[in-house]
Amino acid sequence: FSGAGVPAALWAELARRYPASHPVSLVTTVDGPGQVQVMPTTVGELARREAEPGLACLYLPPLPWDQDLGSFATAEQIVARLRGEGGCPWDRQQTHESLKRYLLEECFEALEALDQGAPERVAEELGDLLLQVLLHSEIYREEGAFDVHDVLRGLSTKLIHRHPHVFAGLEVKDAAEVVANWEVLKEAEGKVRESALDGVPVGLPALARALELQRRAAKVGFDWPTPEGAWEKLAEEVQELRAAADPGAQRGELGDVLFSLVNAARWLGLDAEEALRVGNARFERRFRHMERSAREQGSALSSLDLAGLDQLWREAKAAVG
Repeated sequence: FSGAGVPAALWAELARRYPASHPVSLVTTVDGPGQVQVMPTTVGELARREAEPGLACLYLPPLPWDQDLGSFATAEQIVARLRGEGGCPWDRQQTHESLKRYLLEECFEALEALDQGAPERVAEELGDLLLQVLLHSEIYREEGAFDVHDVLRGLSTKLIHRHPHVFAGLEVKDAAEVVANWEVLKEAEGKVRESALDGVPVGLPALARALELQRRAAKVGFDWPTPEGAWEKLAEEVQELRAAADPGAQRGELGDVLFSLVNAARWLGLDAEEALRVGNARFERRFRHMERSAREQGSALSSLDLAGLDQLWREAKAAVG
């Protein structure tokens, strides 16, 4: 770069990746053919240096792997070492099967962190989720199937291919057209399914799976023409549940009610799984507040009558939302 100083974008990237104390050498041209001047400094000092005349370049020694903690390659090396000879006994004995529960748990913990909205907690939980991806990828690498770079390569290839409006100059007018093109491109990749419902994971939470099944069915025209149809169907299913006499029939009718409720929520543009998760958190906040209030009053919830409980509930709603 020219003597105008270290470009701002380069400086910002160096400051993001390297400690301020990390050594760096600024190499500048001086009078005379092939003459250069080498000035040792640090990443932190670079931004404060005055511009040098002539052309300049930087020599940046590599960070030791155990200091380059923001690098994807470092995380990959750590996981490989944990599972390698002399690594962690627990990590070494894990299999795809034994890790499944942790993958699911980390997904839900990440969702909880997103609901809470604390950036530090979100970053931590996304890291825990990424660990599961690295562990499964490392096990497959050990088996000779693929490694995490194949995962990234497949992801990048897919994203570029399915976004021609970004990477290939295709013009689209709105998000709906993007979704339509996405389906066409998936078919071109040979991912044509026998049923519109193929590929909906059985392991999804029930409300989330119901929503995806309904979305898939709606794409091929199996849907109410207006929201009123969804609401009428929900009311019908509620009546059938109330009329059901035996436990087997009640369970079946309750399933129909929940499925219909998810569909009504879809017409409102709502995700029932997300709404219930938020509702659960709201109930928990209020109930915990009730327990604290009862203790402060020298009593327990179990000793209060309905009127007392209702009063505490109202106070909790006002206090914690």
